[in-house]
Amino acid sequence: MHIPDGFLDLKTAVGSAVVAGAGLATAARAVTHSLPQRKVPLLGVAAAFIFAAQMLNFPVLGGTSGHLIGGTLAALLLGVAPAVIVMTAVLVVQCFVFADGGVTALGANVFNMALAAPMIGYAAARLVQRAVPGQRGMIAGAAFGGWCSTVAAATSCAAQLALSGIVAWHLVLPAMAGVHMLIGVGEGLITALVLAGVLQMRPELLNESQADKKHKDSSMAMIGFVVALGLAVFVGPFASPLPDGLERVAETLGFASAAADAPVVPAPIPEYELPGLRSPVLAVALAGALGTVIVFGLALLLARALVPKNRSTRN
Repeated sequence: MHIPDGFLDLKTAVGSAVVAGAGLATAARAVTHSLPQRKVPLLGVAAAFIFAAQMLNFPVLGGTSGHLIGGTLAALLLGVAPAVIVMTAVLVVQCFVFADGGVTALGANVFNMALAAPMIGYAAARLVQRAVPGQRGMIAGAAFGGWCSTVAAATSCAAQLALSGIVAWHLVLPAMAGVHMLIGVGEGLITALVLAGVLQMRPELLNESQADKKHKDSSMAMIGFVVALGLAVFVGPFASPLPDGLERVAETLGFASAAADAPVVPAPIPEYELPGLRSPVLAVALAGALGTVIVFGLALLLARALVPKNRSTRN
């Protein structure tokens, strides 16, 4: 769902960037005032996992593929404001390092996937959790929230395309919402499965009253980082090559040619393939490993910069 350069006009790109910037600033202030020190490493590992998982496109009907957004998962594990920081870090690295999403469309992509997806997904998940108590409600809420977040991000993307005049609203809305309703099923299943695993292994991450010692959070972060690295290296090269939901809609509705021929800012590792290697599998694996490390480091640096060092670890 990453919008490339060329799909948005100036007013939509700038307007989306302004709103996204305001949302990001609000999230940063919330993280500064409320995120406990012990959760700082988890922002890095969440970003690394989401980056790796987004490389794993899965096929859906009609010759289309989809991938995890991860906003709902991050919001349920960390809170909405930290999720915004995590998702923004992922999108920035994808844009500038891998040319996945245009520089001119970065504000729109942040709005769709780093703001709308976690906020709406989290709200939907909580509604289910209030209606169905216990772990069953948490897992069901995660699945529903993941689905809602994908459809919401797709609807927002459709609105941006229509506002830019590239395609009519009455055409792009049903096309984007329809295909992403299917992709959202995968998002919901992955979100629910990961949350179920966390509930089994580290339930205190979802219950502040059970919060344990800091070194255990650091240990969890290391395990999570290794899992993310493994996904990027060993599974990433075998992801579905089919076009994603936005690409398929652009082809079907005839505006795919509006995408810029080359990124506004050249990326060092375009298309998630490290240049200069003869083996495509190795090129993708090394690119995924490098991206996972970069995203982990960026999210961790942002978290450390935002959270005061003198804050009590018991918060």
